[in-house]
Amino acid sequence: MQANDSQTLVLCALAGGPLHGYAINTAIEELNGERLGPGSLYGALARLEAKELIEALGESGRQRPVRLTLAGREVLERELRSMARVAEVGLRQLGLRPA
Repeated sequence: MQANDSQTLVLCALAGGPLHGYAINTAIEELNGERLGPGSLYGALARLEAKELIEALGESGRQRPVRLTLAGREVLERELRSMARVAEVGLRQLGLRPA
């Protein structure tokens, strides 16, 4: 997986609403079948926050929930639409029908 992949996974996990780190990784595991390592997860969170694609909601005990910003939603939508086009072409070239 590339760095952008981990960021996309985090954005996908947050599409359903605010989550904290452990819950984000649990959602990623449900999507992908694998958890991100702590460095990958928290690195992705830091990069996404620096790009203003996610924002912290304040602390709740030791947990620090974050949510998508409007810009984050727009970036995620563009990325998912692009991935869907690539998947459709690839499946067609393999002689398979998209799901």
